[in-house]
Amino acid sequence: MSRVIAILLLLTITAKAHTGEYNPVLSIGDPAPTWSDLPGTDGKTHSLSDLKESKAIVLVFTCNSCPYAVDYEERIIALTKQFAEQGVAVVAVNVNKVPEDSLDEMKSRADSQGFNFAYLYDESQQIARDYGATYTPEFFVLDGDRKIAYMGALDDSPAADKVQQQYVAAALNALLEGKQPAVTETVAIGCRIRLERKRRGR
Repeated sequence: MSRVIAILLLLTITAKAHTGEYNPVLSIGDPAPTWSDLPGTDGKTHSLSDLKESKAIVLVFTCNSCPYAVDYEERIIALTKQFAEQGVAVVAVNVNKVPEDSLDEMKSRADSQGFNFAYLYDESQQIARDYGATYTPEFFVLDGDRKIAYMGALDDSPAADKVQQQYVAAALNALLEGKQPAVTETVAIGCRIRLERKRRGR
């Protein structure tokens, strides 16, 4: 009996070693899952390999329909502008399957709000599964080697006027200075991403 308990404990520890503190799939330092040929609001398709010249990448899971995500739009625009000249690319991805999150609606939103970052749609929702993303907005910072350097919230408050810690900006500044971020994982706060259940083949 004690041997069984020991084995179960070892399996639990091993499983935990391959996931983050809050992320069910990824850990800090893991290679970033790739994506390819995702349609964007600019009428083009986008792949991670397109960004090979970028010093770092911010991948954010967002959407049109979540109030939290909408509240963060101006902050994402500001972040993109702040780090653009330093070789940082910002990519937003929407995986929701509701009418207000269709690609056409995304295009309208991007135009009306003046998005200065790529806004992509993944109908398969695979990118969210690969990254273990569960909320909108949820942020992932990829370093120059395309490994996960930070994941979680953009900052410490949904209310812009109450922000005291800017997690993503701090992570980017550290990476650009050749350092590791002091904070590497936080809890994402927002609307739950609804992933469709995959049907098993018979």
